[in-house]
Amino acid sequence: MLRLFFVSIRRNKFHMSSVVFVIVCILTVYVSNIEASSSVISTPFSVGSRSILRSIDRDRADKPDYAVELNATDFDAVLKETPATYAIVEFFAHWCPACRNYKPQYEKVAKLFNGADAVHPGIILMTRVDCALKINTNLCDKFSVGHYPMLLWGPPSKFVSGSWDPKQDKSEICSIDDGRTADRLLNWINKKINSSYALDDKKYEHEHFHTNASDPGQIVRAIYDVEEATSTAFDIILDHKMIKSETRASLVKFFQLLVVHHPSKRCRKGTAKILVDFDDVSTNKESPIVGEKVALRNYEICGKDVPRGYWMFCRGSKNETRGFSCGLWVLLHSLSVRVDDGESHMAFTTICDFIHNFFICEECRQHFYEMCSSVSKPFKKARDFVLWLWDAHNKVNKRLMKEEASAETGDPKFPKIIWPPRQLCLSCYLNKNSKDNDNTQIRWDHDEVYRFLIRYYGETLTTLYKDKELLTDRRPDVMLSEDLIASSHAVVVPVGAALAIAVASCAFGALACYWRRGKAGTDVGKGFIHEYRLEFTKQENSGLVSETG
Repeated sequence: MLRLFFVSIRRNKFHMSSVVFVIVCILTVYVSNIEASSSVISTPFSVGSRSILRSIDRDRADKPDYAVELNATDFDAVLKETPATYAIVEFFAHWCPACRNYKPQYEKVAKLFNGADAVHPGIILMTRVDCALKINTNLCDKFSVGHYPMLLWGPPSKFVSGSWDPKQDKSEICSIDDGRTADRLLNWINKKINSSYALDDKKYEHEHFHTNASDPGQIVRAIYDVEEATSTAFDIILDHKMIKSETRASLVKFFQLLVVHHPSKRCRKGTAKILVDFDDVSTNKESPIVGEKVALRNYEICGKDVPRGYWMFCRGSKNETRGFSCGLWVLLHSLSVRVDDGESHMAFTTICDFIHNFFICEECRQHFYEMCSSVSKPFKKARDFVLWLWDAHNKVNKRLMKEEASAETGDPKFPKIIWPPRQLCLSCYLNKNSKDNDNTQIRWDHDEVYRFLIRYYGETLTTLYKDKELLTDRRPDVMLSEDLIASSHAVVVPVGAALAIAVASCAFGALACYWRRGKAGTDVGKGFIHEYRLEFTKQENSGLVSETG
């Protein structure tokens, strides 16, 4: 077909506009075929500065599933980046009736832990892998999938580039054998991590995180927000070139406080590294040179594995609410309860100077510094510093309550309140009938408040980490052959067949077009002939088609 077509070109002086038309037709059909084939693969995730789970939430906009469906292209990347302590992977087949019947049960549990409105976010990432798709064949083989549905439990890092063998006793990945209903699956989870979750749990809508001292998953989630707040603060300082001669000493003092008292081990380690090398990578000049800024950029204050852009307890219902400011308050409180009596006033001045020099919100920064300036005597007891910071936070909340109510700028799901609420510390209240939204009418038992703060931000906010394997940061390869991307849910025409059809169709169309144009006596325009004159001269001695004036 192609040979006859090009012979026709030579014999009939077929003009190049038709050739271009043919090429465009072929390319159009070819691209359309590729796009149609690719549509059966879930959208690849971009592993970058933003948390990969943000991409998951965006991709789920058009479907109600809470369990994250993965395939071989994004399996490792998603499990590597998740801040969750544990993961459940359901291996299933879309053609399996039992799997279809089980999906609503699995979704009931996934709703508790996955998604923007999760009741208990950041504890368990619940995922699904369709083993009936050819793309997932090797992945399912690695985890010894022998029946559907099959549930595996373990730390996310152990699933990354890993495998599972039911004969291996010491594996951190284990099979969930008693999870055929939502109730039984959740009961298995509660026994495994010593928790007490229920299917009818409601989201605790409160400005601060709600924690159960006996639940290590809650503790890890709080740590992530503190780590992210620390990393974000460091980024802001660098982005706005805030390290100057008059602020340098203040930053060094704050780093010294973090090295000793930050609740996160990896933040302590990262800050210590910056502090040791600070003289080499910073400058006393007003304007840091480019090389020094780049040098500071090379440091990860809390390590490279800290999730970014994925607030858990501090996640607002709107993008512009909560987040960093909430996380920063949690960090400051966690620092306050860790200092000794002899360090209390030093910690107080260090935090006040840090907010004054490096908190970029001008109005908030000024209000905080006014509260700092109102302290007339140095703190001699850590208890006094802890209670001062708690009282300052409630004063800020009371002011913001009025401003947000007037301007309607607050988070409707997380309104500012006086803290702690009665649900968390009833013994903190001396007058049981006072209104919780007015700090001046509440009579506090300060001894109980102090004990609560020490327990809440100290004992329960402990550094617990899931071990993460050192993995490369390469983006997963998503270029797959057409035999892998073919799904039983869609019919994909092979590329070869599509090209043959395209060539044949376009060739017949072009020849028909040429015949009609020749019959009407229409000659080729001067511009096209001149443009391709040299090319045609090489092939034919007859030269150009006749021109008309």
